[in-house]
Amino acid sequence: MAHPKRKISKTRRDKRRTHYKLNAPGLAQCPTTGEFHLPHRAFWLDGKLYYKGQVIIEKEVVA
Repeated sequence: MAHPKRKISKTRRDKRRTHYKLNAPGLAQCPTTGEFHLPHRAFWLDGKLYYKGQVIIEKEVVA
């Protein structure tokens, strides 16, 4: 089995791992409502489900 010839220091190990970062998701703006949402996804706003700027489902409020 392979063994390291010298111990890798914590600093050197951590420097190698610094490139793994979490990126913020890109957001798209709805042309109808102006709401920001994930691209290629439907989103709810005021009881309505929007996709590509069109209302897909209207949720009825039960009183």
